[in-house]
Amino acid sequence: MGIKKLESDFYLRTNVLQITSELIGKFLVTNIDGQLTSGMIIEAEAYNGVIDKASHAYGGKRTKRNEIIYADGGTSYVYLCYGIHHLFNVVTNKKDTPHAILIRGVVPVDGIDAILERRMQDTVSKKTASGPGTLSVALGINTSHSGLSLDDNQIWLEDRGIVFKKKDILTSPRIGVDYAGEDAKLPYRFRLNEDIIKDFYKK
Repeated sequence: MGIKKLESDFYLRTNVLQITSELIGKFLVTNIDGQLTSGMIIEAEAYNGVIDKASHAYGGKRTKRNEIIYADGGTSYVYLCYGIHHLFNVVTNKKDTPHAILIRGVVPVDGIDAILERRMQDTVSKKTASGPGTLSVALGINTSHSGLSLDDNQIWLEDRGIVFKKKDILTSPRIGVDYAGEDAKLPYRFRLNEDIIKDFYKK
């Protein structure tokens, strides 16, 4: 199987947990300032809209900041956390159903020189793009890219034929959402087994 950009049908499905799980092994690609960079997604978190106390849209809340979550699936949602971290999310489901997936980590693949320059590093390591804030820096993503269609040619996701077994994708509670009460305990965080991740850094 060759490289294939994910199409709108992938994002428009209703099960945000299934989509999040399937994003593990897909590639987040950016073409920003003339530099093509990418990383294989190794960690992501699901946010289940108006019924999810950890979601920006819990209870149907709509603000200038979160309005993008209500767009059609296949739209980028980038918001600022703690005033410094630009966090990239994939909007899913149909318009007015505010599901979103936070991409928490990637393994850098394309445009390594550009990635290292952005991260002010000499060599690629697990620290290069293993957190939601650092991966945005590595791939050149910021809040100005919120609201972009993932069908365009600035930010998109690709299927490159990499498929992991279900047992290799671990689930656990999300990080940093203690304010969500019982919903903070939901197993909405999906991440690739650490032993497999280590193999990718050896290549």
